[in-house]
Amino acid sequence: MEDNQKPTRKKSPLAIGGFIAVLLSQGKLLLAALKFGKVGGAVISMFITIWAYAYLAPLPFAIGLVLMILIHELGHVLAAKIKGLPVSAPVFIPFLGALITMKKNPTDAATEAFIGIGGPILGTLGGVAAFGVGVYLDSAVIVSVAYAAFYLNLINLLPIHPLDGGRISTAVTRWLWLVGLVGGLIIIIYIDSYFSSKIIFLIIWAMFAWDLYKKYVRYRHKEERVTVATRFEFPANHLLQQGYMIPGESHTRDLDYITYSELQGPGAGRQTLTMSWHAIGFEGHAYLPVQAIVKRVQLVKAERINKEDGLHLGLQVQVEYSPLGMQESYYEVPVKTRWKFGISYLVLILFLLYMIRLVHQVGIIS
Repeated sequence: MEDNQKPTRKKSPLAIGGFIAVLLSQGKLLLAALKFGKVGGAVISMFITIWAYAYLAPLPFAIGLVLMILIHELGHVLAAKIKGLPVSAPVFIPFLGALITMKKNPTDAATEAFIGIGGPILGTLGGVAAFGVGVYLDSAVIVSVAYAAFYLNLINLLPIHPLDGGRISTAVTRWLWLVGLVGGLIIIIYIDSYFSSKIIFLIIWAMFAWDLYKKYVRYRHKEERVTVATRFEFPANHLLQQGYMIPGESHTRDLDYITYSELQGPGAGRQTLTMSWHAIGFEGHAYLPVQAIVKRVQLVKAERINKEDGLHLGLQVQVEYSPLGMQESYYEVPVKTRWKFGISYLVLILFLLYMIRLVHQVGIIS
């Protein structure tokens, strides 16, 4: 069958890298754009991603691919809404896909798996719809979009965190993570792909391998400790007026602190750290990246900064904490539920493999 579509434009990995460099150089502009609210940020990031993919492939294919990614992400959003968990609108990242952020984390593995499998299920249905339309219209572009949807959803089902398969595995058996560790490495070595795609997948695999090493080897029998730094600027004119001796740049001290997690509101589920230096009237607030036990809050530097409105102190603070690992109770899933997720997971993988084969049998695309 004759294909009237324009041939796919192929660019070298250097060209892709150049595009990414340009995108990163405009990072402030992108972040400013994403402040136009949930829908605005999603729409703007969609257009940026379409433009990025159109640089490598025909525009109709780029639009269709981004639409398939959107459908996949909406599957996660719908599953989270069913479980009563608030999530952000999808944000698209060129050559990486899209993501949603959880404003409140799941409290058990079954919920995590339910949200994880929602994306591939709806994404697969979107691919099937595209395939049907493509066959009906005899369109190589639409069938190609369907093929890409099947392939991307299948890759996403690898049992590797943070891919969806890694999340589904939490409610089936964590031994699947070992399968993902080995299988992911095989894919990196043997599967032909763009160089940039292999690098991205290698980074994901390496992060997953490091996380498993920390959980089950390095910190299996001891407490993990993490140190992060934050900085505050504190007006200090009142200290001069009161005759207070301004601390030197190398001044260090432990700061008093309290920590808590809000149950409601915009900060729900995030752990807040409030630190203070009562002698000078300083109080600072920060969010911890994970739920943790705070061990120490220490001032490590007090830099003097002269501004138009007077003296300021640049206070550099280090926070030492131990992340709260997932308790074993998190992974306690009823046997019946494990079987449900396991069977659904396997059926979804087999169905995607069948659809990929069917696309080749139809022969609309070469």
